[in-house]
Amino acid sequence: MQLQKTIDLSTDYPLAYWYRGWVYGQKGMVPRTFRDMNKAQEMAKNNLIVRADLGHLYAIAGQTEEAKRIIDELKKLSRQRYVNSFEVGIIYVGLGDKEHAFEWLEKAFRERSDILIYLQVDPRLDPIRSDPRFADLVRRVGIP
Repeated sequence: MQLQKTIDLSTDYPLAYWYRGWVYGQKGMVPRTFRDMNKAQEMAKNNLIVRADLGHLYAIAGQTEEAKRIIDELKKLSRQRYVNSFEVGIIYVGLGDKEHAFEWLEKAFRERSDILIYLQVDPRLDPIRSDPRFADLVRRVGIP
């Protein structure tokens, strides 16, 4: 795997662990995903995207309280600095809370979140794709 080569060359590059965590997550390798996401978070403490991805991972792993704790943390931080609303929404998707997920995805749309360009390809959004609100959001974002 190319990411392993990157890590071998530079063990202090947090995004390599983050990306590898994503790969493991897509393969259903949850313990390895947690290991790499936690490592990335440890190395990039102020990276809120990594933090939110960890929150999503907790949510899909059934660790609801930990996922909600990260949501609360991100909401609190949003009073002091920019927190991409998409990131909060993705944790709610993982929790199966469609109402809050769409509330935050709408906020992401209003703030013109750059991450919305991945709506059609981000596998974390699979649980809400069949909802008519998702199709409407994709249309409004302008993704063909």
